[in-house]
Order: sequence, then C-alpha cells, then structure tokens
Amino acid sequence: MSDVISDASLRLAGNSSAQNKARNLNSLPIALLLALLFALTLLSGCAGSDGSKDDTDIWSEAKLYSEATEKLNDADFAKCGKYFEKLEARFPFGPYSQQAQINAAYCYWKAQEQTQALIAIDRFIKLHQGSPNLDYAYYLKGLITFNDDLGWLGKFTGQDLSERDPKAAREAFESFKVVVERFPNSKYAPDALDRMRYIVNSLAEADVIVARFYYQRGAYLASANRAQLVIRDYDRAPAVEEALYLLTKSYEKLGMTQLSNDSARVFKLNFPDSDMLETGQRVKKQRQWWQFWNK
Repeated sequence: MSDVISDASLRLAGNSSAQNKARNLNSLPIALLLALLFALTLLSGCAGSDGSKDDTDIWSEAKLYSEATEKLNDADFAKCGKYFEKLEARFPFGPYSQQAQINAAYCYWKAQEQTQALIAIDRFIKLHQGSPNLDYAYYLKGLITFNDDLGWLGKFTGQDLSERDPKAAREAFESFKVVVERFPNSKYAPDALDRMRYIVNSLAEADVIVARFYYQRGAYLASANRAQLVIRDYDRAPAVEEALYLLTKSYEKLGMTQLSNDSARVFKLNFPDSDMLETGQRVKKQRQWWQFWNK
C-alpha cells in the first residue's frame, strides 16, 4: 500500500517539475491538495479491504447480546467471547452487562483461551460480590484453572494430572472450596466437592512421584521426607499406600531398621490386602484416579 502511495507521489512530483515554468505560482496549492486527496483515497481503500472495519460498532446492546448468544449456541466460542466482551465494554451499566461478563469467561474457557477467561471471571467476581450467580462464577473459575483437558499428547502418552504443575490444581481447589463453604446449597457444590477430593489425590500423587524419583536415584533421605509429607497432608489419598512403601524402603536403605519396621507395621495395618511390600507395585483400577466422571 505504501509503495502505491509513493509511486503516485513521484508521478505527481515529476509532472510538476516538467511543467514548472508553464504553471502559474498560484496553482501550486491546488496540485498539493490533489496529491493529498489522492493519497487519502488510497489509504481509505486499503483500510476497507483488510477487514479492519468492525460492523459491531453500530449494533445496539440487544443485537450485540443476541449475536453473541447465537455464536455461543453455535459453539463458536472464540467469537462469542469477543462479542460478550465488547458488549460489557460498550454497555457497562446495561441490563446484559453482568451476564456478558460471565458468558465471556465461559466462552474463552471453551475456546481454550485460559488467560482471557481468568481475566473475565476475576473481573466479574471483583465487581459483583452480591450477584446471585456468584456461586457459578467461583465454580467456573475452578474449572478454568483446573483445566482437566490433557490434550492429545497427554492421552497418547498416558499422562495424568498428577504429572503436571500442581500450582493450577491448588488454585482450582481454592475456588471450589469457596463454592462448597460459602454456597453449600448450590447445585454446583456437589461437583465442586468431588473435584476437591480428586485435586487432593492429584497433589498426593505428585508428591509420591517426587518421592519415587528420589528413591530410584538413591536419595533415600529426600525420598523419606517427601513420603512423610504425603502421609501427613493427604492421609486418605490412594497415594498413601505407595508413600508408606517408599518410607519403609527408604528407612531400610538408610539402615534405620526400627523406623523401617514401624513403617511396615503401619503399612500392613492400613493396607492388609496389599502386596506392595513384596512386589513393589501398587495395583490401580483400570479407571484413572482423576477420571471421576467415569463412575
């Protein structure tokens, strides 16, 4: 576009030089004005051709909400998120403002735009503490942060949630905890409680993975310390079985016979049917521990 404008300006300048002696000095401003108008015409033409014009700027609040809702129903989540965000920005005190904020968060979440989703839901929570939809807002924030979609690579490799950064799991836990504690009668509370339980399990599994890593590399004291954390902080999690096993074996490797025997006794008391002390393998159900929706 800039090359076209430059060529046009050069042509006008060349014509002006060739006819300079024949022109009257009073006509110079007219030539300059024509050049400017020509350049502006090209600029406006280019601006229209690249699709930068936003048709939603002239839409009413009702039409923008209707179009955004239609995109939501059509599962066009990226576009519906932008539409709801525009609606909330242009009509912040309108009747659709609150719903637009929470819908934008949902759409961005479904579009896998987690950052935008969190910005939208955090803004809603901050501005609307008295909203009847506040329970859903915290529940949705938990879902956004929980992010249980492992992606095709995670599914292909058999990765589970415990093998990822536990920071997001802890943040999701806090959001679900708000739902359960502040809104115990909410329809979202039972599912939030289930997710809290499995987040706890995921954190326990993550610590066991670390303890196992230390043990396999001969760092037995570090392994014992991490296993103790699992037993102390997640006493009802399935991972406690392996934590006790690692604790027993780590003490054994360190030559702490009495502590090893004590750990083995606690293991047998809590897991009388387990063969892990002999086999070193923890038997897991076919359903992955984090897939609580598969009953």
